[in-house]
Amino acid sequence: MPQPPTRDIVGIGNAIVDVIAHADEAFLTRPDISKGTMTLIDEERADVLYGAMGPAVEYSGGSVANSMAGAAAFGARAAYIGKVRDDQLGSIFGHDIRAAGVDFDCRPSHTGSPTARCFILVTPDAHRTMCTYLGACRELGPDDVDTALVASAKVTYLEGYLWDDPGAKAAFRVAMDAARGAGRKVSLTLSDPFCVDRHREDFLRMVENDVDILFANEDEIISLYQCSSFDDARREVGRHCEI
Repeated sequence: MPQPPTRDIVGIGNAIVDVIAHADEAFLTRPDISKGTMTLIDEERADVLYGAMGPAVEYSGGSVANSMAGAAAFGARAAYIGKVRDDQLGSIFGHDIRAAGVDFDCRPSHTGSPTARCFILVTPDAHRTMCTYLGACRELGPDDVDTALVASAKVTYLEGYLWDDPGAKAAFRVAMDAARGAGRKVSLTLSDPFCVDRHREDFLRMVENDVDILFANEDEIISLYQCSSFDDARREVGRHCEI
């Protein structure tokens, strides 16, 4: 018989530190910055941008990490799996998520890319513009998944963005297999409509065969099923997911 769970939820996602600063409109005229959007940048661009930003505050972030912190705030026994480097931002991420009451026992890597960071520029009109360097997130792989931890949780919560990288995709499958093997639930967030567009066939297979609980907004679920209305998409997904 399956062992009773000792945790409510474990999340696997991109471990990112948000670096937030005020900026004027002139700052956003710099190359590779598009106001009001999120742009992926490389390490060199990240270093240049950080050096040019004004005073900033830093908070741990990332979609699933934020969700685990929220779950813990509601009293859930939550844990998190994500990849960071043994650098200053990696230390900040680890401190913040543990301080939020989330178990985070992943060892930081000693080689490879730095910890991921998202530079968030807030203009006087309150618009936010994001530039994200994924860094160590792109190096998450199956060896980073603690299958015993996954098996100990009622629900494993996975981030659609992870499907963009082969190593993370393999980690995804290891986690789903571990959850299924222990008789637990698998949950997926579709992340954004563009992510769905990139991986529609794979996501559909997962939703039909592996996912018990699906998180999606209206645009994401319509994109997944390529329907003309939310109600049509809701009927389609209702044939597969428990929730």
